[in-house]
Amino acid sequence: MADTLGSGSLQFWPRKRAEKVFPSVNWKIIISGNQEKKGLLGFITYKVGMKSAYVKDLTADSLTKDKNIIVPVTILEAPPAKILTVRFYKQGKVTGEVFSQNLNKELKKVVKLPKNKTKKFEDYKDYDDIRILLYSEAKKTNIKHVPDIAEVALGGNLEEKKKFCQDNLDKELNFSDFAQKNDLVDFRGLTKGKGLTGPVKRFGISLRAHKSEKGQRGPGSLGPWHPARVTFYTPISGQMGMFHRPIYNQKVLDYGKITEKNINPSSGWKNYGNIKTDYVVVLGSVHGPQKRQVLLTAPLRRTKKQEKKKFNLIELR
Repeated sequence: MADTLGSGSLQFWPRKRAEKVFPSVNWKIIISGNQEKKGLLGFITYKVGMKSAYVKDLTADSLTKDKNIIVPVTILEAPPAKILTVRFYKQGKVTGEVFSQNLNKELKKVVKLPKNKTKKFEDYKDYDDIRILLYSEAKKTNIKHVPDIAEVALGGNLEEKKKFCQDNLDKELNFSDFAQKNDLVDFRGLTKGKGLTGPVKRFGISLRAHKSEKGQRGPGSLGPWHPARVTFYTPISGQMGMFHRPIYNQKVLDYGKITEKNINPSSGWKNYGNIKTDYVVVLGSVHGPQKRQVLLTAPLRRTKKQEKKKFNLIELR
């Protein structure tokens, strides 16, 4: 099966393994499309697995309106997050940072922290944007101790952004600070790594005739004699998977604390274990294997079709 997320498209090039877990996000466009949203525009989660959900369809003009249906859902664990540093931007460049004074000791394994963290909010006057470095409290989950770090933008005007940072610099932030039920979110993360694969699986080219002289699963030609080289757009074998990919406009069906509503199976989630913090149930599938870090962001471009969908979760199956 070909890579459905951009098979053969030169939009995704070069097709090599990603160098980091979280992709770079164009926060300027996300901010412009979410003018009314205040506070966090992103949150770090971990993929738990997939289930079937029994839901009541409340979508207007739907063929199954007011009926109970079964839909595929993905479960994510969303442990609390904290602010590592507040970044002040001027014309697209970082002019200074204010560090939290109450940092996780495990952060030393990920990033080199400065010894002198004396800068305060009052020290910065000339700036045009404020963003934060958010880190997940992964030690509260069942999978790892070392936190993951991602830059996240904030919604609102400059005064609202500054006040949000001052109020939450040393506090825990939860998923409810980012999104609510039936909100649209985008997913950004790494696809499953499949290693070296051939052009049939990698680009979806057709199999050649069964009597072909030099194999069935390769292209008929690698190109002309001149230019005397294989061009970059020729489908050949190489790395597949472990790529940064976005998934747009997925619905948040439910979220909550595992202590209030336990959705863990009796034997735990396959290849994951038990959820110990907050959980999020989203409609559809999310790329990556279990335990993969997934960055949720505010929607880049909303669609009416996805926005009008409304489901009431009855139970997970």
